[in-house]
Amino acid sequence: MARFLAGRLVALIFILLALTLAVFVIDAAVPTDPVAANLGAGASQTLIRAARHALGYDQPIYIQYYRFLGRILHGDLGTSLRTHNSVAADLAQFAPATVELALASMILISGLALLLGLWSASGATGATAIRFVLVSLASAPTFFFAIVLVLVFYSWLGLLPASGRTTAGTATGFVMTHDLWRGDLVGWLDGLRHILLPAVVVALGPAVAIGRVLRGSLVDAMAQDHIKTARSKGISDSAVLLRHALRNALTPVLAMVGLQLGLVLTGVIVVETVFAWPGLGLYTSEALVNSDFPAVIGVTLVLGAVYVVINAAVDVLQVVADPRLRDRP
Repeated sequence: MARFLAGRLVALIFILLALTLAVFVIDAAVPTDPVAANLGAGASQTLIRAARHALGYDQPIYIQYYRFLGRILHGDLGTSLRTHNSVAADLAQFAPATVELALASMILISGLALLLGLWSASGATGATAIRFVLVSLASAPTFFFAIVLVLVFYSWLGLLPASGRTTAGTATGFVMTHDLWRGDLVGWLDGLRHILLPAVVVALGPAVAIGRVLRGSLVDAMAQDHIKTARSKGISDSAVLLRHALRNALTPVLAMVGLQLGLVLTGVIVVETVFAWPGLGLYTSEALVNSDFPAVIGVTLVLGAVYVVINAAVDVLQVVADPRLRDRP
């Protein structure tokens, strides 16, 4: 196991370096001059050249990349052209909203995927209907599904809010986590009402994809000889499904989880824009509109690193679920 972990750690480091190289190349290729943009339209060419020299932009490209890595390691992601704050400070302000939305979405993904996978594999009454409904909803484009939910639950029924994190207005930090920690049930329920619609939109597609893989994997696992032996001993189908078949079915499910995380991270931009959710997605959307390339690159680097690290963790979980994978390349 130690050899496997060491190999995955080395691979993780190389992938992260490749990510920083890709981001650096994109940063160097954008048409906007970050030095001129920071100094303003009235800056003279002499001042711009002096600033470029001070920042090292007149150095060879490999030296610029070395300095770029050094800035990243020190948490320096540049300065936003739109807010004029450091990108790291902006991300620290907007990231909690995205983290809470992602956590709520993961809870829904887990519940819906288990519902779809276990119910379908068991052949219980109504399994075909629930699978048809979930797959149909997940087939709709994200923005269209979000708009439909807003029309139904906000405009027509008036049950849930259509935007924001709280009724009081703009909120920063971990709002729901803070309310739960303080025991503020009213504030937590208000946050829950606001987060429910965007979390459902983010979660539905990945949940259906994971649930379908879980169903197929469970059906294959239930046909194995040791499952038939367990049934012959008089163990109920539900107990066989949960105690014996589920763990054997986890390997392809975990692989699908890693793939779907990318869709969750990219879908957040659309969802946060539709619901005016003040997180990294909305921040990135506004940065794109205003050609704020340092902010876009900073978000890309952070979300890319998160995606790579989570997929590495999924690889480890696959080995825990199925130790036979330990010896595979």
